Amino acid sequence: MDEVLLRSLTPSVLAVLVRRGADFAAAEDAVQDALVEAVRVWPADPPRDAKGWLVTVAWRKFLDAARADTARRRREDLVEEAPAPGPSPAVDDTLQLYFLCAHPSLTPSSAVALTLRAVGGLTTRQIAQAYLVPEATMAQRISRAKRTVSGVRFDRPGDVATVLRVLYLVFNEGYSGDVDLAAEAIRLTRQLAASIDHPEVAGLLALMLLHHARRAARTAPDGSLVPLAEQDRGRWDTESIAEGIEILQAALARDRLGEFQAQAAIAALHADAPTAEETDWVQIVEWYDELARLTDSPVVRLNRAVAVGEADGPRAGLAALAELDDSLPRHTAVAAYLHERDGDLATAARLYAEAAGKAPDLAERDHLTRRAARLNARLRP
Repeated sequence: MDEVLLRSLTPSVLAVLVRRGADFAAAEDAVQDALVEAVRVWPADPPRDAKGWLVTVAWRKFLDAARADTARRRREDLVEEAPAPGPSPAVDDTLQLYFLCAHPSLTPSSAVALTLRAVGGLTTRQIAQAYLVPEATMAQRISRAKRTVSGVRFDRPGDVATVLRVLYLVFNEGYSGDVDLAAEAIRLTRQLAASIDHPEVAGLLALMLLHHARRAARTAPDGSLVPLAEQDRGRWDTESIAEGIEILQAALARDRLGEFQAQAAIAALHADAPTAEETDWVQIVEWYDELARLTDSPVVRLNRAVAVGEADGPRAGLAALAELDDSLPRHTAVAAYLHERDGDLATAARLYAEAAGKAPDLAERDHLTRRAARLNARLRP
């Protein structure tokens, strides 16, 4: 049984049922029943048209459930006789399913969970393990999301930007349990890119590939964080870097710049530098200027202050940092780094220790604590 094939077909089959008039929750149940039937039947009798077989069986499962329901009369306008088995529909509704799962009425966490379930084909247990929550909690979250979108019709274009934000949230979860969410996000974004010709979709795919290429070098054997400047670039995935840069260049050539393309351009400049010292920080500052213009994000301006510190010296970076709200996440850590670059080790050590107390996770806290300890050791007589 080809599990990869089943997972790849799931979203398009689900989208066909929803387009025909099935509400989302009932359609998803019917598709799951069809997948179980496929696991039972296909090894001995594989179909010539896998998608067509799944659509036919899922639609029949939906009809059976609808007819057995006490509210059958209210659904009669949605129920039609199942088509005879044959070639699957030529229309690909997968894109609409992305839009549905990223509906603005859903919270970001619910949109992510529903996308992984309906488009990614992951089980509720896998999603729960990835997010480190009980399976029952995740099941409730997905059920609520299904109910929310059940009345939504495919009668308006979806918001690509919302879909991309959801996929980026998936990517940033990285790896947990037996599901590699970063790899899953890349797979889903590739699928989206095949469904829609949009430069920002390409920009997000390029950004994911470029970031993912550095993954193996981001942590030491003991699990501690390795800053970008100290990473072993020989461990970077050069094939992913080359693919990401090629996709990015094609997107930029269309002259419809968006935030994900700008972020990918910054990541490409880091990936293209043979050593940390050869990084083109001047160009990176210019791209941060573009990104700030596109997003007006204080986090972007915080990262820009670091780039200015590298391009024009730490005091220029501190001047850029002084223009920002010091309550921003990582503001204290950036200040510590720039003071260290400027030679003020005592201030840097104090700020690193302060930043460690604000760190969002254990790995970052340990990293900042070690930096503070290293500087304090240098300051001792």
